[in-house]
Amino acid sequence: MTESSWLGRLRAGLTKSASSLGGGIADIFRKRRLDDDALQDLEDLLITSDLGPSVAARLAGNLAKTRFGKEVSDEEVRAALASDIADILAPVAIPLDIDAGRKPHVVLIVGVNGSGKTTTIGKMAQYYKARGLDVMLAAGDTFRAAAVAQLKIWGERTGCPVVAGKDGGDAAGLAYEALQEARSRGADLLLIDTAGRLHNKADLMAGLTKITRVLKKLDEDAPHDCLLVLDATIGQNAHNQVEAFQELVSVSGLVLTKLDGSAKGGVLVALSERFGLPVHAIGVGEGADDLQPFDAESYARSLMGLN
Repeated sequence: MTESSWLGRLRAGLTKSASSLGGGIADIFRKRRLDDDALQDLEDLLITSDLGPSVAARLAGNLAKTRFGKEVSDEEVRAALASDIADILAPVAIPLDIDAGRKPHVVLIVGVNGSGKTTTIGKMAQYYKARGLDVMLAAGDTFRAAAVAQLKIWGERTGCPVVAGKDGGDAAGLAYEALQEARSRGADLLLIDTAGRLHNKADLMAGLTKITRVLKKLDEDAPHDCLLVLDATIGQNAHNQVEAFQELVSVSGLVLTKLDGSAKGGVLVALSERFGLPVHAIGVGEGADDLQPFDAESYARSLMGLN
């Protein structure tokens, strides 16, 4: 996919979020000076757009420093906000670094059911396979037969082998077997799906801890990354999920999915400012190419409806 076509998809995917923010900003700054009331209205809009109180106060404060008392256009405000948002996002816009010398680099994928974990694994497989890596998949969500079937479909589509066991089987044993196979094959990357039953946190924690423990029997550094997949449509609830999974495992980075179905794209800014976790990739559609590395400036400008 060319950079221009991805930027087009990103902007289209963030249309709902940009319309909500842009329309609100236009309403506030139609022939109006930047006074205290306008700043309060802007801050309220940013909070209701899921950027969170801390980010909203920071953005409004920065705008006041340079433009207070002046007449401003909505486009001028959107451009200023996009620049500040890009500054917030830049430190976390970090591509996932696959060390092909590990043979394999092991990535554990976690998240609640419905967040898009299995689809994300399939799209990641497509992305890295297209870049010449030998990729293997492990269907570690043994509690959901649909997840195993879905991952097998992605395996066929991308030409990546899938290690799967019986329904309800031992996920840790499956992960161990998958790592053994990936090592014997000399694979570059092993992506491991996991169950996501957050409502039963004790069982989930025990399961993830066991997977990590058995992987370390073969490679003391594994898993080399643990990615939390978040559904953008849940908005502020994403904060709770990050907190919950950080209690369970050592989350090394985030992937945000379903941005095209959400008006809550601002939550990524709030998450970045609060947790500082690397944002490796974002998804804006169902297609195999609709998951791409995260770019701070492109995201910030698209969120504000700017070219």
